[in-house]
Amino acid sequence: MSRKRFTAEQIIGLLREADVRLSQGRNVGQICREMGITEQTYYRWRQEYNTFRPHSSSKYRPPAPEAWLQ
Repeated sequence: MSRKRFTAEQIIGLLREADVRLSQGRNVGQICREMGITEQTYYRWRQEYNTFRPHSSSKYRPPAPEAWLQ
């Protein structure tokens, strides 16, 4: 089986999709099979990517402090 590499944006999108499916009553095992990842990967991603705001992973930079003063 080949190893897939996902970007941070893709991972965040998959985690959001997984949250929707969980709210619909599916379990984590079913969701992971549908997404093509292991449960271990799912939980690792949740721990890593749910600890900060999603825009942080897309290299969003807030405006410079000088811009706030205007």
